[in-house]
Amino acid sequence: MRRVFWRLIPFLFLLYVCAYLDRVNLSFAALSMRHNLGFSGTVYGAGAGLFFISYALFEVPANLVLLRIGPRRWIAIIMTAWGFLSSTMALVHSPAGFYLVRFLLGAAEAGFFPGVILCFTRWFPAAHRARAFALFIIAAPASGVIGAPISTLLLRLDGIAGLAGWKWLFLGEGVPSILLGIVAFFVLTDSPEQARWLSPFERQWLIAEVAAHAPHAAPTHLSHAFRSAAVWLLSAVYFAMSVAFYALSLWLPIVVKSLTHASDLRVIAITTIPYAMAVASMLLVARNSDRTGERKWHLFVCLVASGLAFLASAATANPLLALAALFLSAACIWGAIGPFWTFPAFLLRGTAAAGGIAFINSIGALGGFTGPYLMGVVVDLTHSFRTALLVTGVLLLVSAVIASRLKTPHVHAPQ
Repeated sequence: MRRVFWRLIPFLFLLYVCAYLDRVNLSFAALSMRHNLGFSGTVYGAGAGLFFISYALFEVPANLVLLRIGPRRWIAIIMTAWGFLSSTMALVHSPAGFYLVRFLLGAAEAGFFPGVILCFTRWFPAAHRARAFALFIIAAPASGVIGAPISTLLLRLDGIAGLAGWKWLFLGEGVPSILLGIVAFFVLTDSPEQARWLSPFERQWLIAEVAAHAPHAAPTHLSHAFRSAAVWLLSAVYFAMSVAFYALSLWLPIVVKSLTHASDLRVIAITTIPYAMAVASMLLVARNSDRTGERKWHLFVCLVASGLAFLASAATANPLLALAALFLSAACIWGAIGPFWTFPAFLLRGTAAAGGIAFINSIGALGGFTGPYLMGVVVDLTHSFRTALLVTGVLLLVSAVIASRLKTPHVHAPQ
């Protein structure tokens, strides 16, 4: 298992860093881009969230394509596509162009995350999955830590070759995805059966171990995924989580600036703090979840803590306390990720798993649209973030109640 972890996780982590940077670098660019292009909060929020509409629409078809042609080819294709589209953000000069590029970027990225989650059900036995998911998904908050200094350097290129700093940011963070998409074709392996970097004995052991913990009675047909009550419950929970994720990810620099009145470069530096907290939270929660074999209550506690932190941030008038509560909410909501993604593998197999995982993530993508758009509308109407933070906190508490109703087998910790 150590060999599998080292072969797959670091490279997929790097790919997801690029994916997430290309998705949320808009938040760093927005500090100057909104002013240069004259975008209102509503225009920015709608464009930031539109990514998730196409993301939701194309997730299930994208995962079914992955099943047909294999993750190695599919991930290489879509990475190259989203790197190109992210770079074209530098050409945007109107709301219509902004909306179009964000929509296409969402369609290009739709197959990556659910495809990797599906692949992990082939490579990691149940007792190792929370850590595997967490080690992969920490790329999202880690991209905030990694991306902040990179974005700062790129923004400082302002004026070079006649380009604004925010345009250099999109170009500089889009090109690596194109290059890594080409590399992915040669590095990734579709399944354990094809893993020549494992010995024959290791391949046989891994295949048998994954099969031994597979849900043999689970449905395999695609239609079963959409008839499963548990899939709908998980979708509702992930919707609320995604509202929180992307309200924070795509508005955090703007919220920090409104609370601190710091310079743009200092704001970007401050935003690394909640992402660093999120990385630590994800690793600690996932490690304890795998160690104990317990999933549901780890998820529940993280959702409750994050919801209460959102409410506290909305309620306090002290800017520093509001910021601290917001940072805590980020750490807690990211901590829920590892336990959450262990649930679908307990419920579904085969094509049903591909469709179910993609469907859950696509409903989450609708939350990804709702969060940024809600923030934008509230800012334009009230000139404050408090109402949006309050609504997000309540959503998370409701999702915690839903999570408490989930049923999952207790997983034996690895020996």
